[in-house]
Amino acid sequence: MENKSRRKFLQNTLTATAAITIGAPLLKTQNLFATEKVADFFQFVQIKLPYSYAALEPSIDALTMEIHYNKHHTAYIKNVNEAIVAEKINFNNEHDFFANVSKLSAKARNNGGGAYNHNFFWESMSPNAGKMPSGKLKKAIEASFGTFDKFKDTFSSAAATRFGSGWAWLIAADGKLKITSTPNQDNPLMDVAADKGIPLLALDVWEHAYYLKYQNRRTDYIANFWNVVNWEKVAERFGE
Repeated sequence: MENKSRRKFLQNTLTATAAITIGAPLLKTQNLFATEKVADFFQFVQIKLPYSYAALEPSIDALTMEIHYNKHHTAYIKNVNEAIVAEKINFNNEHDFFANVSKLSAKARNNGGGAYNHNFFWESMSPNAGKMPSGKLKKAIEASFGTFDKFKDTFSSAAATRFGSGWAWLIAADGKLKITSTPNQDNPLMDVAADKGIPLLALDVWEHAYYLKYQNRRTDYIANFWNVVNWEKVAERFGE
C-alpha cells in the first residue's frame, strides 16, 4: 500500500477568481485556500500564525491569541477533516466545498467555515499595522463608501450589530466593494450567504475572540482592530 506521506501533497495553487470594475478590473486571481490531499479527500490545513501571540498587543492580548489559535482554530481544522472523511465529501478544493455547503452536514459547514475564516483572519492582521490603505484599494474604498472614515464606520457597525456570534467582511462583489456580515462560521464564499463575493478583510466577533481582554465591550475590540489591520494583505487580495 502506498504510504501516507507519498499520498499527501500540498495544493498551493487553488484559486478563486473575480474581477471588479471600479475604473478597471482590479481583483486578480488570488490564492484563497490552504488544503492538502489525503487519500481521495482534500483536507483543510491550519496556516502557521504569521506573528507571535503577543505581537498584536495591546489591541489583542497574547493569551487570547494563543487560545484562539491553538484551541478554537485547531478544533475547527480537526473536526472538518473528520467530517470530510466520514461523510466522503469528495470536492476538489475549498472553493467547491463552500459553493455546495448547503448540501453538507452542520459539522462540515460550521467547521469548514471556521477553518477557512481563521486562516483568513490571522493574515488580515499584522504588528505595527493599521495604517491607511493606499493606491487602487483606497480609491475603490472611496468610490464605494465615499470616504475611508465612512467605510470604517459602516464596517464597525456591521461587526457591532452582528447578533450573537459571527463575522464582519469587506468583499468584492457586483463591480464594487461591499460590507456584509455572516452568522456563526459562515462566509461570503458559501452558497448560503446572503451577500456573496470575494473576501478582502474579515473581523471575528465571536466572544472567544475578545472576551478575556474586553469582556462584553465588543465595540472597544472593534475600535482597536483598526490598529492591526494588515492593509498590505488586503491590497494583495484586491489585486494590487
